Amino acid sequence: MIVPSYQEFMLPIVKLLSDGKMWQKREIYQDVAIAMHLTAEQMEDTLPSQTQPTYINRIGWALTYLKKAGLIASPSRSNYTITDEGKKIIKENVTNLNTTYLRRYPKFVEFQNLDNKQNRKSREQSEDEKTPLEKILEGNEILKKSVCDDLLNKILEQSPYAFEQLVVNLIVAMGYGGNIADAGKATKKSGDEGIDGLVKEDKLGLDTIYIQAKRYNRDNLVGHPTIQQFFGALQLKGARKGIFITTSDFTKQAVEAVNRNNGNSVVLINGEKLVDLMYEYNVGVSVEKTITIKRLDSDYFDTL
Repeated sequence: MIVPSYQEFMLPIVKLLSDGKMWQKREIYQDVAIAMHLTAEQMEDTLPSQTQPTYINRIGWALTYLKKAGLIASPSRSNYTITDEGKKIIKENVTNLNTTYLRRYPKFVEFQNLDNKQNRKSREQSEDEKTPLEKILEGNEILKKSVCDDLLNKILEQSPYAFEQLVVNLIVAMGYGGNIADAGKATKKSGDEGIDGLVKEDKLGLDTIYIQAKRYNRDNLVGHPTIQQFFGALQLKGARKGIFITTSDFTKQAVEAVNRNNGNSVVLINGEKLVDLMYEYNVGVSVEKTITIKRLDSDYFDTL
């Protein structure tokens, strides 16, 4: 018997959480399986990689989608509760709770990145119109978006000094400093003269890049005065190059200040770009599975 799709698990999850209590993820797995009358065969079915039961994986994705839409919340790790929006689903007796329904919520649209014209076109296609490669690439983008969102939430839980060390590790992972042991380090104290870390620009250490790292909540933007202070800190160090990284974003005035500055070369990295770079350079993430896509090599047969 086929295991229900992740979309089919959405409504049972909302109904389960409708009691308003805090539910642990393992309890949700168990009680949703019971509510949907999953058979032993369905619960024993595993993913192709055989790393996880299929129903567990699909309930997990249903939880992710519902959370991104704002129908449920996760106040702490692996704990879930229903939101006011989720309660409306029960009150209005919604029966068609799926990804199409969730797209009425702006947060879910943002999660799926539907504002991108190419992605909108892809979403408008039916699943039957998409090639297997298109489905793989689209699924990979959704996986990446989910991991990056989780990354940013995890970063916000870290101490200021841990965050400073994290960004230094990222810059080194991107290839700065080569393989020398002291390629990069965080300063011993947060905000040491306005500098939180430094990395050598190359293997020979001919130049140093200074880092300022601000672990701010998403709505706490970095403004022009803070950028000006960073310029001053670089000047005190006699430095020409700097990177300002924040988990939030920069105001328009802060960006303009960097664009107008001719004395220093400063790069701004906001929260979205930060987690995108961490994902690309495998900082704070690990590879779960690698899929190789192959095609017919016609040139090979032409040489026979």
